[in-house]
Amino acid sequence: MKNPANTSNKIRLGLCCQFLEEPIKFRNTTVKASSQMERTAALEKLARLCRENALALQSSLGFCASHGIGCFRINSQILPLKTHPECGYEMSDLPEGEEIVELFLECGTFAREHDIRTCFHPDQFVVLNSPRPDVVTRSIAELEYQSEVAEWVKADVVNIHGGGGYGDKPEAIKRFAKNLKRLSNRVRSRLTVENDDKTYTPSDLLPLCQETGIPLVYDAHHHRCLPDDLSIEAATAAALTTWNREPLFHISSPREGWQGPKPNRHHDFIDIQDFPHCWEELKLTVEVEAKAKEQAVLKLRKALR
Repeated sequence: MKNPANTSNKIRLGLCCQFLEEPIKFRNTTVKASSQMERTAALEKLARLCRENALALQSSLGFCASHGIGCFRINSQILPLKTHPECGYEMSDLPEGEEIVELFLECGTFAREHDIRTCFHPDQFVVLNSPRPDVVTRSIAELEYQSEVAEWVKADVVNIHGGGGYGDKPEAIKRFAKNLKRLSNRVRSRLTVENDDKTYTPSDLLPLCQETGIPLVYDAHHHRCLPDDLSIEAATAAALTTWNREPLFHISSPREGWQGPKPNRHHDFIDIQDFPHCWEELKLTVEVEAKAKEQAVLKLRKALR
């Protein structure tokens, strides 16, 4: 069965991580709560949360399939505390860990059968170009974990930002490229990099993408907040050349308008005027980064039609 969103429109819209109105919830826990429990009890609780999150992902994909949403971004904490140095675990440590993995594998089968793309966007603490070795080591561990889950669910994108500038952006980008060599093929085959609204523009990242083969997730909102010498049309065209599969871009609108005090803050919905005209005829995944979640995706889809 094909997703109805993709039969009449080349653009696949993506929902990010959670829902506004649907009763689908993903669960998490804290390091403090887990560390205060006896290890066996803590693993039992973590197993329960992982199972519930796998079932919530199944429900999320079912919602996307029935509402014509072509992509779902999976929460980075889908396996809570997975890589924490004290509270972390392997799936084999969890009670019925194999059965939990099987639930995620079923999500991957469902997503493929219904033509729903899945992806990941690790948290801001994942910084491949940090000058601190411990930060890079933790970042790599997080990327490996999320790419393992991505393998289960057939996700083809694990997207990160360029990282910090650290007073020398060219050197920081070289560090990023060097640390790519420490990643497994499971990560490298999925890894993408996104321009941000504070440090790295498309012009900064495109040479890195062309040199390493890492695709650029082009964020039009970030580009408007942190412009470079490229127009949106030129940045779009350049970003497309970095992809060896269906490109994935981001769209959002400023909460208080482009003249507001903080244009980088996301609105509940997408202003159709912010959707680049040059994207409209592309075969493209566009993740909708908006506070109203599924309602924003459905409203944008209607506006585009």
